[in-house]
Amino acid sequence: MPEHHPLLPAAPWTELVATTDDWDAASPELLRTMYAQLVWIRTFEQYVLDLAAAGLVHGPAHSSIGQEGGAVGSVLALTSADTVNGSHRGHHQFLAKALHHIEPKGLDPLAPATEELRDVLLRTLAEICGLDRGWTHGRGGSMHLQWKDAGAMGTNAIVGGGVPQAAGFAWSHRQSETDAVSVTYFGDGAINIGSTLETMNLAGAWALPVCFFIENNQYAVSTSVHEATAEPRLSGRGPGFAIASWKVDGMDPLAVYLAMSEAVEHMRRGEGPTVVEVDTYRFFHQNGGFAGSAFGYRDKAEEKAWRERDPLAQVAGHLERRGLMDADELARARSQAKAVMEELGEVILEPDPDGKPGQRRIRPAEWPDPTFVDVGVRGDLSEMEGAPSAEGVATEETTFIEAVAAVMGRRMETDPGIVVMGEDVHRLNGGTNGATRGLTDRFPGRVLGTPISENAFAGLAGGIAIDGRCTPVVEFMYADFMWVAADQLFNQIAKARHMYGGTGAVPLVLRSKVAMGTGYGSQHSMDPAGIFATSPGWRIVAPSTPYDYVGLMNTALRCQDPVVVLEHVDLYTSKGPGPVDDLDYCLPVGKAAVRREGSDVTVLTYLGMTQYVLQAVEEFGQVDAEVIDLRWLDRASIDWETIEASLTKTNQVLIAEQGAVGTSYGGWLADEITRRFFDLLDAPVRRVTGAEASPSISKVLERAAIAQVDEVVAELHEIARY
Repeated sequence: MPEHHPLLPAAPWTELVATTDDWDAASPELLRTMYAQLVWIRTFEQYVLDLAAAGLVHGPAHSSIGQEGGAVGSVLALTSADTVNGSHRGHHQFLAKALHHIEPKGLDPLAPATEELRDVLLRTLAEICGLDRGWTHGRGGSMHLQWKDAGAMGTNAIVGGGVPQAAGFAWSHRQSETDAVSVTYFGDGAINIGSTLETMNLAGAWALPVCFFIENNQYAVSTSVHEATAEPRLSGRGPGFAIASWKVDGMDPLAVYLAMSEAVEHMRRGEGPTVVEVDTYRFFHQNGGFAGSAFGYRDKAEEKAWRERDPLAQVAGHLERRGLMDADELARARSQAKAVMEELGEVILEPDPDGKPGQRRIRPAEWPDPTFVDVGVRGDLSEMEGAPSAEGVATEETTFIEAVAAVMGRRMETDPGIVVMGEDVHRLNGGTNGATRGLTDRFPGRVLGTPISENAFAGLAGGIAIDGRCTPVVEFMYADFMWVAADQLFNQIAKARHMYGGTGAVPLVLRSKVAMGTGYGSQHSMDPAGIFATSPGWRIVAPSTPYDYVGLMNTALRCQDPVVVLEHVDLYTSKGPGPVDDLDYCLPVGKAAVRREGSDVTVLTYLGMTQYVLQAVEEFGQVDAEVIDLRWLDRASIDWETIEASLTKTNQVLIAEQGAVGTSYGGWLADEITRRFFDLLDAPVRRVTGAEASPSISKVLERAAIAQVDEVVAELHEIARY
């Protein structure tokens, strides 16, 4: 018979229950502050629901009424230096952090509302209504609340989307040698999402000071937690990653505070991440002011039982029991909060002249200016002022991959804030291609080999970039893996600057290689330029020579926008001009390179395709082609001036790329050229692309799927015929 040996988790998993003795031991200041926060948040939330019912909130109003105990109890264990982020249902988390920031010694529930308090409430209300005086000028609304000064790093509309970023905030805290911690709030719906579990694993492996705070409100919209998982005690996920975990009654703010205090102390001691699960309940439906029972997925008896455990009533009861506040004072605190919210509403509302009696509207002056719509998609590049020029840089023959490793080493040497991360970058003598050769030994702790979890470490890097104290350089071994991390790359990193008001920098560099022609097949061979070009926020760099790589990487690392630097395996072993002893120069954003002058046709190309185009032009010899290496590919950085000057001479254009026609970069570029330069064109825009299908493993089929010299020559034949 086999022997069975019980296994125990490597980390503790504890349920904490607050007793009457704990309530008696709690300081009067703590309990009064708890009550004040609960009253202000509850009153604010109810006012938002009233506005939503009157049609004055454009978009959702995800109320957290009933869940305030978890937010208040947890935030009171933090300081302003600690950071939080949260989910789409995040009004209570944001307000708790903001109120604790402006009154770190505690709020008095009976004190008149200060100007700071009024300002926080008014700006939050305005943001939810989409108004200019809001935190992000109305762009974020209910689901994207951010006030970085208070450590509120942003709530997030993608379920689980903010969790990896919180690990990035935690990494930055530790790297900056502070004892600050990061808290990420999410619900029962997010606990089973890949990005959440990947981040738990990564945070555990790296011992990051991040708390995974699970608000288990029992329902993801209408699907109960018991339907969604076989283990509804969601904090049980923690021990699976060796993370110390607490389970607590979220309707009991003091119990949450005590559990969170233990978790924070654990993290401040450097003992790694924590999980805190609070069982709580939203009194209303997913969105708006109706109860869940109105939609049939909850019954009234269940709702009544949870309402009887209202955290606001619990704290009020203990305050009255201990003689710290009487019933009249408790009621006065609630009345004062309601009166203040009504006053703040008058700031943004006015009678509707076209409506029924008593009907109100948003004051027209409160709306953002429509011309603000695209402001802040990217920065203004003022950070490039004073960048070292490439003028006079001596060059010599060098290999492309040597330039990659050399410039990264130089930048890490001069900027201690640069950190490199990716799969295997710390080993194999510089990763799978040698791009990080020698960096691990030279810069210990700053070249981070990650688990296979692109969504988690890309999001972690996004958090580091949003935090702003360091600049992450992320390597994706193959460009196809960007789809694995699509949420973080396109929903989070690309949108962060614009979504949160347009002013916050997101300095992040993503390196990835295009591996067409290597026999790695459909899932390791894509050219992602076309995908990134459709995602506002990213800048795209495609170097084709060692010299360009150094100058463009320096520019990318200086840039305060996220930049994807594309590399092609065909180029790694190629030789070309590279700097002799200057690794500091920058090549300007938005400047293409004319690789060959000509008068018959303008050929626009980039990356590894550049060498094939030049070879094809020389081989064919019958068309005098001007070859432009675009270098910068994003919509904001295309060198339209150089393209126009060339088209003025040639009057026709050929766009040449290797990748599949479906995700083609040249598709949008051809459209834009036709719109901009229609009067200069004597013929439709011509294109060379790969096939419809992704490259296959077969050498023959792979060659048939991608474009190289022969495809360009064939198109030049067509041009010569006319």
